[in-house]
Amino acid sequence: MFRLWAREFKDNRMLRDITVCNGTDDTRTHKVFAAIDEVCRSFDLPQPIWFDNLIEDFRLHACTRFYRDSFMEPVEFDYLEIRIIEED
Repeated sequence: MFRLWAREFKDNRMLRDITVCNGTDDTRTHKVFAAIDEVCRSFDLPQPIWFDNLIEDFRLHACTRFYRDSFMEPVEFDYLEIRIIEED
């Protein structure tokens, strides 16, 4: 089972979170993008932009933060953190 945890933060306080599960046989990359799609739909957010430093953080640590500059539209939080909490 693949599980990704997404959390919104503002002023160092968590506003809301969601855990997305995926049990398919897709690649890790496909699972991550599907989970982010689910998070954005659930939180009514635009898709974030993956800058090179975010890709590297995620590749090394299975965790990254999308700050306000990662979104093309204004958002009401300081950052969105995503973290893989389980991989099969």
